[in-house]
Amino acid sequence: MKKILFTCLFAILATGSALAQFFGPQPTEAEKARLDEGLRKLIMATVMTNSYYVDTVNCEKLVEDAINGMLSKLDPHSSYTNAKETKSFNEPLQGSFEGIGVQFNILEDTLLIIQPVSGGPSEKMGILAGDRIITVNDTAIAGVKMSRDEIMRRLRGPKGTIVTLGIKRNGVKGLSYFKVKRDKIPVTTVDAAYMVTPEIGLIRFSGFGQTTHDEVVDAITKLRAKGMKDLILDLTQNGGGYLNAAAEIASEFLPKGDLVVYTKGRSVPDQVFRSTGGNAFQEGKVVVLIDEYSASAAEILSGAIQDQDRGIIVGRRSFGKGLVQRPVELGDGSMIRLTVAHYYTPSGRCIQKPYEKGKKDDYNRDVLKRLNSGELTNKDSIHLADSLAYKTLRMGRTVYGGGGVMPDVFVPLDTTKYTKYYREISAKSIIINANLHYLDDNRKKLAKTYKTFEQFDAEFSVPKSLMQYVFDEADKQNIKPANDEEREKTTVEVKRILKALVARDLWDMSEYFNLIYRDNEMVLKAVELLQE
Repeated sequence: MKKILFTCLFAILATGSALAQFFGPQPTEAEKARLDEGLRKLIMATVMTNSYYVDTVNCEKLVEDAINGMLSKLDPHSSYTNAKETKSFNEPLQGSFEGIGVQFNILEDTLLIIQPVSGGPSEKMGILAGDRIITVNDTAIAGVKMSRDEIMRRLRGPKGTIVTLGIKRNGVKGLSYFKVKRDKIPVTTVDAAYMVTPEIGLIRFSGFGQTTHDEVVDAITKLRAKGMKDLILDLTQNGGGYLNAAAEIASEFLPKGDLVVYTKGRSVPDQVFRSTGGNAFQEGKVVVLIDEYSASAAEILSGAIQDQDRGIIVGRRSFGKGLVQRPVELGDGSMIRLTVAHYYTPSGRCIQKPYEKGKKDDYNRDVLKRLNSGELTNKDSIHLADSLAYKTLRMGRTVYGGGGVMPDVFVPLDTTKYTKYYREISAKSIIINANLHYLDDNRKKLAKTYKTFEQFDAEFSVPKSLMQYVFDEADKQNIKPANDEEREKTTVEVKRILKALVARDLWDMSEYFNLIYRDNEMVLKAVELLQE
């Protein structure tokens, strides 16, 4: 019992110590007294519960629940993650993880390799696209309904460790065994970089991690070599990431010394971020695409470009995440992310949308509220208060605060683009599985026939047999169109998606978006604006 009590006390006091170190300026005597009293109460409640509660309790869980309880009464972005969650959260931002280096999908309860990571440990050992991993260290992972997370856990591991993979390859009898030495696998955030027209390039990235700045600069350099004069930056559905990454990328577009963003908080020093004047794209027109899921660092970058009159913002009002979190690492690998300040764009707009403390569910339903109010589909439904008007710094254009970044050019959400029939087919993974089957049977033939994406783009059409497979599978699951018109409209969309998926698996995501964005209204509007 004493050992358990000591563990509880140590866990809470360690947390308190970490929080005490977190305070920048020394707290006043009154603040110290309140903190001490709060800690005493928390310790007493935990110890008494552990000692006298009728059933056995988990001390670690009690402490975690207490932390979550405190944070739940604050803003929607202050949060706690345990050690496992913290590692998973940080990997995409850190730019790498340790594993075997394959892109994969699950087809009929079997892991199918879409592509080995170029230069990664699996490619070096001769593992190919289309291979199936049947066993990992003599444990079957195929045909046993193992969860995706469990499969990932078995494939990943510390750099330098060996994992033995049992591989089934088309045309080869039995299993082939590969001993793969795990290594650091890069996590890229740039999803696509390609030429939309002979003079207009597009770069899409999904987050702001440690390597994003270098990735974006590399993408710009390659596109300029292809003749790019103007650029579309696609930040739609970009959830943000590191503030420093946003400031670094903004510096590639803004003259040295230009204000990018600043922060203000109660107990932490104000911070001001200015452009360092990079050379990647100081000239040439820029259009930035945003939507209701563009958040945090994506809003910092788009807000800076808009306020400094460096480019035009196209799309819909961004998410409105303008709170600065400071990570507090705890001894067991867990972490508190505590909100300490607000972000402000160069014109003085606060990015953060309004919220009520402790009402996280309402906050998370904001996008649905926007849809129901008509904000996402009808420009006339957007009402902007004069009190929220600001002026851009060079041209004096009117921009608006109140949460998020309001675009210069509104593009409504098209809620009629996908039919009910299409959405049901897609939700059941019928399209994805049809593509996996088709690539599995035809990968070598396709690679031999289409040497370049340009040839594929011009000559490939989705076979009737593949379309029939999709609709037959839909029939088996009792998914049917309402009428012939819905079937025809769905057919057009399924063909477009399937061709893009085949291109993705033969090449990469740039080719996928090249095809998928051909009728994207934001991209089309951006091209129109750049060509005016």
